[in-house]
Amino acid sequence: MHSNDEDLQDTEEKGSDELLSDDNLRLPENANPLVRLHAMRAWLLRRQKESNGAMGEAALALQELQHEDAGAPRLRRSEREALAQRVQRTQDTFKQAQEHLNAYEEAETILEDCVNHLTVNERLLVEYYLVLEELIQSSIQEEQDEKYSPRVEALLDVQQRVERVGSPLDDD
Repeated sequence: MHSNDEDLQDTEEKGSDELLSDDNLRLPENANPLVRLHAMRAWLLRRQKESNGAMGEAALALQELQHEDAGAPRLRRSEREALAQRVQRTQDTFKQAQEHLNAYEEAETILEDCVNHLTVNERLLVEYYLVLEELIQSSIQEEQDEKYSPRVEALLDVQQRVERVGSPLDDD
């Protein structure tokens, strides 16, 4: 019976983590700061899993393309070029997913640093947001590109999540 209790607890935890990691989650104004923190952690974990999944799918697609290339040594030039373009796009997809994963892991590390150095209260996510803002701005200045890198995109995504779970629901 002990195993059933553990299974029930795991199911309840997974259920609450799924709810707290939902992109559309809005917490009430009186939500406990620990709940807000847990919502951030659950969301970051979900994003990391999604990025890992995207990397796995891209790796599998690359493997299939390499198998396709090896199985057809006498492709016409146009077919070989099309295959090379598909390989390049798939490699780019893999790299982008990897950069997203690295950024979500970096954001998680920053969050845990904030938790370790601050009291878990209403200011925690504000401070976290400000650290992210500084990191994003310095990254944008370094890159000087019209298009944001996958890292900056992911960090902006994290910052939006902080806005969503960190600020009270407006009663309009």
